[in-house]
Amino acid sequence: MNAVLELNDVRKSFKLGFIPKTREILKGITFSVAEGEIFGYLGPNGAGKTTTIKCALGLIFPDGGSIKLFGRPHLDPQAKERLGFLPENPYFYDYLTATEFLDFYAQLFKVPKDVRRERIPRLLRMVSMERAADLQLRKFSRGMLQRVGLAQALINEPALVILDEPLGGLDPIGRKEIRDVILRLRDEGKTVVFTSHILQDIEMICNRVAIIVGGRILSQGRLSDLVSEKIIFTEMTISGLAPADVAALGESVSAEGGRLLLKVHNEGRVEDILELARVRKAKVHALVPRTLTLEDIFVDMVKPK
Repeated sequence: MNAVLELNDVRKSFKLGFIPKTREILKGITFSVAEGEIFGYLGPNGAGKTTTIKCALGLIFPDGGSIKLFGRPHLDPQAKERLGFLPENPYFYDYLTATEFLDFYAQLFKVPKDVRRERIPRLLRMVSMERAADLQLRKFSRGMLQRVGLAQALINEPALVILDEPLGGLDPIGRKEIRDVILRLRDEGKTVVFTSHILQDIEMICNRVAIIVGGRILSQGRLSDLVSEKIIFTEMTISGLAPADVAALGESVSAEGGRLLLKVHNEGRVEDILELARVRKAKVHALVPRTLTLEDIFVDMVKPK
């Protein structure tokens, strides 16, 4: 597939502090995003995620390296016409209603009036904000602003949508709804790049990810390649057995309400415990194999060595 966003050895430094000292924020960022995929950009606070996004959008200028949008230089106006963006902390004019706000941005893209009349209500329905269409933005919660901001990012029917922490400030229902919107965009053939610190959401919807720590990308690729399917241990919840009964078979984590929670690191011992439970007429409530997760990889990369 064609790459819609390409960064090659992008570097960026800032002068920080009362007595300015140059600090390198991006230390040679290289990755590409293929057409039609959901790409997750993951990293701790201060790792350089937002700086990368701002460089790609042309909001700030890198000190070195190259960036391309749709095969063109990233500052080319024609490339930006096909781009939608939602910043992490958007600022919108408080006294516009949601409809007026979207109409203003649509006019910036020279969307015809009859198209605006159809598109704005459709986008508000997509982000579950149709009931707030005539409410001023100053009365919106942070989560509502995120939703209407996402609608704004889609007002020009972009081929590439870049979302900086789009799930921040949303409750679990809101996060699921926005995840569904992102998946719908992919199904429509759009490409989505988004940053997030909510690892579960990245695992659920991303095709590929890149992990940035300290201004460098430490790992990138398909989740299936990064996350091993090897079973690390098996969690078992059993009632009717005492910790002493299984002391030699697994690690007893806790016992509460007559139930025993075990971590079994040896796969062969799982069958032994099941056989013991059958003989003792104990009840197995849960048996959950635990594999390496994206969170395990992330925590291992960011923790001090």
